[in-house]
Amino acid sequence: MTDKNLQPPDVRISHIAEHANQRVTLKGWVYNKRGSGKLLFLHLRDGSGFIQSIVNKADISEADFESTKKLGQEASVIITGIVKAEERAPYCGHELHVDGIKILSNCENYPIAKKAHGDAFLMDNRHLWLRSRRQHAILRIRATIIKSIRDYFDSNGFLLVDSPIFTPNACEGTSTLFSTKWFDDSNAYLSQSGQLYQEAAAMAFGKSYCFGPTFRAEKSKTRRHLNEFWMVEPEVAFMDLEGDIALAEDFLCHIVNQVLNTHERELVEVLERDIEPLKKIKKPFVRLSYDEAVKIIQEIQASSDDPEQKELLNIHWGMDFGAPHETALTKKYDNPIVVSRFPAEVKAFYMKKDPHNPKVALCMDVLAPEGYGEIIGGGQREDNLELLLAEIKRHELNQADFEWFLDLRRYGSVPHAGFGLGVERTVAWLCGLHHVRETIPFARTLDRLYP
Repeated sequence: MTDKNLQPPDVRISHIAEHANQRVTLKGWVYNKRGSGKLLFLHLRDGSGFIQSIVNKADISEADFESTKKLGQEASVIITGIVKAEERAPYCGHELHVDGIKILSNCENYPIAKKAHGDAFLMDNRHLWLRSRRQHAILRIRATIIKSIRDYFDSNGFLLVDSPIFTPNACEGTSTLFSTKWFDDSNAYLSQSGQLYQEAAAMAFGKSYCFGPTFRAEKSKTRRHLNEFWMVEPEVAFMDLEGDIALAEDFLCHIVNQVLNTHERELVEVLERDIEPLKKIKKPFVRLSYDEAVKIIQEIQASSDDPEQKELLNIHWGMDFGAPHETALTKKYDNPIVVSRFPAEVKAFYMKKDPHNPKVALCMDVLAPEGYGEIIGGGQREDNLELLLAEIKRHELNQADFEWFLDLRRYGSVPHAGFGLGVERTVAWLCGLHHVRETIPFARTLDRLYP
C-alpha cells in the first residue's frame, strides 16, 4: 500500500517512465480535458512532455472533483498519483492515476482553442502558441540541432570565437543591413554575417566558429526568409574548396543523425514527418557544378507543361539561383546537392576566383532535398592581397573599412575556407515545415515585430 501521508517526489513527465508503480507529484498545466460522470481524463503538460491523468471521483474529495470538472485549458495544477505503464495511453506510454489535486490558477477563454486557427492569429499569439504539442516538438528539435552543432565543432578541434553583432561596415554590401547611429555619429550595422571576423579567428586558432543571431533587412516575404535568424559559421586555415565541401557533408550528416536518434517519435507522431527521406541522407552528397545545375534546370523547364513554372524556372548562365530553381533541383535527388563554382559576379567580394577559370568563384551551396533548397553557403576565401584589393575597388567599397581584414593577407596569409549554415532553414527541412516562421521562438519578418 502507498502511504498518502508521505510527500511524493516532484517528477517531470520526461522522466515518468523511471517511476512506474510509484506515487509522484506533477506540476503543470491542463492541455486538454475530457470525460464526465465519475471519471475525468486530464491531459497534463509540464514543459518536458505530456501525459494523461485519470481522475476517479472515488479517489479524491468531492469538492476537488467538482473543481476539477470546471478546469479550463491551461489551468495550472499540482497533482499527485500513481504512475502506471499503459501502452495504449497517449503521449508517453504511461498514465497517472490521480489521488490528489491542487489548483493554482484556473483559466477561462484560452485564446488558442482546440480548433483550426489562421497563421496570422497564431503568430499574434505566439507567446501562447509555444505551449502546443506541435511547437513543443519543433523547438525541442531546434534545441537538439543547436546542441549537435556545438558538439560537432567542439569535438573536432574548433574554438568558439564570438563575432560582434555591431559592425562598422557591410560584409556583402549595405543594401540589406539594419543601421543605427554609433556614439561618434558614425553608422553601425547589425551583422549580416560573422564570417569576416572568423577569418581573423582562423588565422589565430586554425579552426574557429561563431554561432549567433544575424540580421538581414531584405524586404522578402518568402517562406524561407526571416529578418533575424541564427547561423553557425566555421572557418578553417589551410583548407580549400574540396575540404570545405567535405566538412559541410560530415557536419550535416552528424546533425541529421542526432535528430533522428533523439526525436523519431516527435517527428512521426506529432509532426507527421516522413522520416524515410532523412534516413537516406549519406555522404558523399550529389555534386554538381553550377554549369551542370543550370543545364538540369533548363531541361526541367523545357519539359514542363505549366506556363507559370516555365516562367519561374527561367535561367541563363550568370544568374544566381532563386527558390524555384533550388526546389526543382532538389526534387530530383534523395541526397543533398552541393552546387559549386557559381559565377564570380553573383558572389561576395571575398570569394576566391578559380585560377583555371576566373569567371567562377571557388564557392559552394548545399541544397537540402525535398524542395527545401539552400541551407549552407560558403567557399574558399581570397587570400591574395592584391586580388582582394582589386575586388574591394570593383565593388566600390571603402578600403579604409577593411584595413583590418586586409591585414590578414599582409601578415601570414594562407588558403582558408568556411561556410554558414542557417539554423531555421535546417529546422524547417528536418521537421518537414512549409515556413520558417515556426522554427524560431519569436519570428521577426517584414511585417512582424510583435510579440
